[in-house]
Amino acid sequence: MNGTVYPVFSNKFKIGVKGLLSEPEDMKIIANLENFAPAIEGGIEEWNPMEAEGWGDAMMTSKKLSFSFSGKRTYGDEGNDYVAGLAWKSGNDVLSKFEWELPSGTKINFDCLINVSTPGGGDSTALDTLEFEIYCKGKPNVIPASA
Repeated sequence: MNGTVYPVFSNKFKIGVKGLLSEPEDMKIIANLENFAPAIEGGIEEWNPMEAEGWGDAMMTSKKLSFSFSGKRTYGDEGNDYVAGLAWKSGNDVLSKFEWELPSGTKINFDCLINVSTPGGGDSTALDTLEFEIYCKGKPNVIPASA
């Protein structure tokens, strides 16, 4: 068998609790995340050149990166409180910095927009929920594990 596999919990996520002004010391882990789903959307331009006799061609001309997260609302955790507090804000107030450290050690960081869709709630016998999406603004910075 070649390669190494890792459990999903080996991924680490940090958010800049001072928005776009966040420095490295302001990057905080978001406590009690249970699930994440990254999504990469490619913008595809398609055309049918005459010389291809009806067969199509295509080129990827853009990319979008986003994440969906769900977890428990954890009062008193700096990262969790920061994200949950954005539920009532919009515009530039929901912009921040984000970092994803993959199990391999590769880091992906970027400026982001945060959309909080569920700042709490659930069944009466359950724990409060926190659900949100992170949208990458521009091209992410990918730092290979060996760097």
